[in-house]
Amino acid sequence: MSSHEYIPEIATDRDGNEHVVQGWQGDMYGAKLGFWLFMFTEVLMFGAMFMTLTYYMTLHHADFINASASLNRYLGGFNTVVLLISALTMGLSLLKMRHGDIKGAKLMIWATIILAFVFLGVKGVEWTAEYNHGIFLGLDALQSGNAHSKPFGEILFFGMYFTMTGVHGVHILGGIGIMLWLLKRINSGKVTPEHHILHWNIALYWDLVHLIWVFVFPFYYMMGAGGSELTMDIAMHDIAAIFGGGSNEH
Repeated sequence: MSSHEYIPEIATDRDGNEHVVQGWQGDMYGAKLGFWLFMFTEVLMFGAMFMTLTYYMTLHHADFINASASLNRYLGGFNTVVLLISALTMGLSLLKMRHGDIKGAKLMIWATIILAFVFLGVKGVEWTAEYNHGIFLGLDALQSGNAHSKPFGEILFFGMYFTMTGVHGVHILGGIGIMLWLLKRINSGKVTPEHHILHWNIALYWDLVHLIWVFVFPFYYMMGAGGSELTMDIAMHDIAAIFGGGSNEH
């Protein structure tokens, strides 16, 4: 037996009877409730962002449509598929752990981590293309009152776009970190098929991360889906320019 394996604490009552102390490793319902409360705060935060986006969209409808049409829906759609697959691999890792297949569970966790890095890499490509077009936080296009300023509605749109996708990216990085921690706990015997609450909660967290993106994609990318073919040509040119190292000026 590994020295790191979970050993329940024993308490003795006044009559000398021994009882197993209910720690967090065995308190499935308490652990679920606590984590659901944390998840609720996450939903409140992102929900407020979506409500703000919806409100300003009603005030600057045309600007929001134009701004959305300039986003790269190919990369956004690809990342949506990546996160959906990663949700599957994370779910499979939990199922394998519960059925005693620790090796298979670890393999699925590594697959989820790789997919998370793919998501971040694609998002980096997308942000690079937008920066090259002068559309990024702090650049003149998103600062009002100068010759290069975009319409106020577009400034609002891109401000919320970069904020929400940035916060979501931080959650992706956090997910990678806690999955690496989970692998360490599994290797040390602290997460087992009998005591897998930590694994369950991390899988739930990853479900929230991918679910948020499922809403981000249609809200931001599909709002201007009726954009011109020129917009799509520019999007494909950006991808080729970044990976090919060429210029992406139009």
